[in-house]
Amino acid sequence: MRAVIQKSFGGPEVLEVVETERPTPLMAEVLVRVHASSVNPVDVAVRSGAYPLLGEPPFGVGWDISGVVEEAGAGSRFKPGDEVYGMPFFPRAATGYAEYVAVPSRQVARKPATLDHVHAAALPLAALTAWQGLVDAAGLTEGQRVLIHRAAGGVGHLAVQIAKVRGAHVTALASAPKHDFVRSLGADEVIDYRTTDYTEAVKDLDVVFDSSSEGVRSLDVLRPGGTLVSIMEHGDRELAARIEAAGRRFAGIAVEPDYASLEAIAALVDAGRIRPHVSETFPLAEAAEAHEAVGSGRTRGKVVLTVG
Repeated sequence: MRAVIQKSFGGPEVLEVVETERPTPLMAEVLVRVHASSVNPVDVAVRSGAYPLLGEPPFGVGWDISGVVEEAGAGSRFKPGDEVYGMPFFPRAATGYAEYVAVPSRQVARKPATLDHVHAAALPLAALTAWQGLVDAAGLTEGQRVLIHRAAGGVGHLAVQIAKVRGAHVTALASAPKHDFVRSLGADEVIDYRTTDYTEAVKDLDVVFDSSSEGVRSLDVLRPGGTLVSIMEHGDRELAARIEAAGRRFAGIAVEPDYASLEAIAALVDAGRIRPHVSETFPLAEAAEAHEAVGSGRTRGKVVLTVG
């Protein structure tokens, strides 16, 4: 099979397509023939060495997959022919940019029936991050007020929609050219973070969903007892202590595989309440170009690799 690996840290050019042995599923695993795999900012950071999550190369990056079960190990949740999607093994290597991936069956869920594989692959890591932050950690409920950083990005554009599904009032931060896009997702207010100091524009929020390492500044907009959800500074104990000392709650989120949440997300997608946005697609052989697009920081929604 074909898979994308890297043998050193560096720019997008270190990604190369190689021929390698197709994996064999073990007990309770499934072999997924991958149709699409999305590219996330963490992929870019791991590839460059800025975030050495997987240790030293060689390894393959990529976690989000959508495809069809080719083989099913004994005791797995699926059978050959089932369409599934998920984010297997994170934070360990999954080598998701590949034609086949063997994964534990409890780390994937049935693909949303209303989505093709390209759009389904755009969901897992980003949607799970937003879900685990807003629903599981913050317990966001109807009528609460939430601020979402980077609202037009991969995680942010799904966080806006999940917050609206929960009945929250959403204030979104995005650059001016992306305001119409963010409003189309359901945001109630949109602030241009480049021209407006959001800490002066909003106050007394129940929840801040922070994907920009803005934890200290975001403290100023939270009401007493409010929750800061951080996906970038989740391991910052000093920040956590400062937030708690100020009478607010800190929730550091490190996303993990979760088939039950994937099932809930799929149900909302099929009900027409959440939709992933794919800004660009690239074939597997152009993984480097896909990394360049994501690394630019200018994309709306997600970038996806088409595999087969």
